[in-house]
Amino acid sequence: MNSKTINIGLFGFGTVGKGLYDVLQKIKPENVNIVKVCVRNVPKHQAEAPELEFTDQADDIFSDPRVNFIVELIDDAEAAYAIVKRALQAQLPVVSGNKKMLARHINEMITLQRQNHTALLYDASACGSIPVIRNLEEYYDNDLLISVKGILNGSSNFILSKIFNEGMNYAQALELAQKLGFAESDPTLDIGGWDSLFKLIIISIHAFGVYVQPEEIFNFGIGNMNEHDIQFAHEKQRRIKLVGWSEKVDDDKLILSVMPHLLSKQKYIYSVEDEFNGVVIKGLFYYKQFMFGQGAGGFPTGSAVLSDITAQLYDYRYQYKKLDAAHPLKFSNDYFVRIYYRYDSPATLNLLDFTTIHESYYSDSYKYVVGDVSLSQLHAQAQKLRESDVFIALYPQD
Repeated sequence: MNSKTINIGLFGFGTVGKGLYDVLQKIKPENVNIVKVCVRNVPKHQAEAPELEFTDQADDIFSDPRVNFIVELIDDAEAAYAIVKRALQAQLPVVSGNKKMLARHINEMITLQRQNHTALLYDASACGSIPVIRNLEEYYDNDLLISVKGILNGSSNFILSKIFNEGMNYAQALELAQKLGFAESDPTLDIGGWDSLFKLIIISIHAFGVYVQPEEIFNFGIGNMNEHDIQFAHEKQRRIKLVGWSEKVDDDKLILSVMPHLLSKQKYIYSVEDEFNGVVIKGLFYYKQFMFGQGAGGFPTGSAVLSDITAQLYDYRYQYKKLDAAHPLKFSNDYFVRIYYRYDSPATLNLLDFTTIHESYYSDSYKYVVGDVSLSQLHAQAQKLRESDVFIALYPQD
């Protein structure tokens, strides 16, 4: 039996922080306690959990001699960066749920962990209740891994599920997602693909040992999707899903992207619905393996945070084995994909130079092409594409 006790200094008491507290209240572990919580609005949260100690000063957490573990579950990426960095420098193990902060500062955080011999864990940041990072670290820690592909954002997937399963329009589905707490009042991070992008960057560090800055990766969300795109998917007996994709190609090259995919029924993630996430891991000799679970909500994510916390009872740390690979992969956008491209004018059509056009349609109200284009060109025009009345979806052959 483990005699170690974890006394948590918690930052944030929103959906996930409150979810962690509720999970702990339910299972009442003897060796995990929240001893102090730092929030902006102390009176509000004190009323929610009167038995907890609340403060609005970070120093109160770090100076409390009882605290031997930091859990950071706040939305502000820069504030999260300061908290996690301070914890590691103080040799306090820390769990973070802030994927934006991690996607931008993961290299520095790895260095700080090694310098201070202190663990930073963040499985809960990537796919909610799915332990994808720990699996990549422990089971797929070799060169057999080919690709990681999946639905990494529960909010956008909930919206797409309502559109394709219940015939809602985009506005109705978004409103319902916001009402149920799956989408924020400003849903840009979710529907714009940014949340998926940050998670993909974190996952790729563990899957392939390669860090890529967010600005280098082509990212296109579902915010521009309209009824014509939905009808096209129905006609082709496919569904639109927002997919993060990381794949080893040509032996030494790694490609990454986040964009809608037109998926056929044969794909595992075709049937991933509502706020659930699904990740397909493909290997050289074991073909495909599929992980599925809830990716949004207080209880699923709070449970994942608790798993990160309890791993520290056994001094668990990520090893980042692939960062020291003898033959490291190099990120590249030099790769061609087949896409469906709905455009509104000759000017927007000319934003992309297709090497091959497989299919095209033109009318006053609806124009599209299906053709081959490089990720480098999509990346170069990404901002113009996001700002134009166009829609892009990767359109695989099968």
